[in-house]
Amino acid sequence: MVSSDKDPREEVIQAWYMDDSNEDQRLPHHKEPKEFVSLDQLAELGVLSWKLDADNPETDPELKKIREERGYSYLDVCEVCPEKLPNYEEKIKSFFEEHLHTDEEIRYAVAGSGYFDVRDRNEAWIRVWVKKGGMIILPAGIYHRFTLDENNYIKALRFFVGEPIWTPYNRPHDHLPAREEYIKTFVEKDVANHIDAAA
Repeated sequence: MVSSDKDPREEVIQAWYMDDSNEDQRLPHHKEPKEFVSLDQLAELGVLSWKLDADNPETDPELKKIREERGYSYLDVCEVCPEKLPNYEEKIKSFFEEHLHTDEEIRYAVAGSGYFDVRDRNEAWIRVWVKKGGMIILPAGIYHRFTLDENNYIKALRFFVGEPIWTPYNRPHDHLPAREEYIKTFVEKDVANHIDAAA
């Protein structure tokens, strides 16, 4: 019997724990056996996700609502592929360096697909595959990185509150207030909950 309560977001966003191999970063890097991560588990790390109408972003009422609620006044379009991105090889290497930002990173795939890797509470890598129609928000202060998948193409809308600041702080930058706030909100909070539950 097929369950009808499947989360529609899973059609456009999937997540799993990564293996440790140094093969091409654009491969899926599944563990053996595969170890998937639910979108609810991602939300516990502060990573939010939506499935939106990628064919009509200009008129999508759900996107409009998210932008209004979260104050995303700035929008631009970023195409990542060898033909469209100047200094492609260099850029792809820098996107894949582990880093954090002092603001949220909001990416909405309107074409193509790519991988956003984030660290869990135990420092293990979770690979988040975002395809056309998938939008994710990485919280300020989370260590992450990005790479294309084997299709070598993504077209993403990038959102921002106010003027955009795309500064990456390569690891380690644990002293930044955004990182300290992230640890307090998403890492220590959960540790405290486990201790309460055990008491």
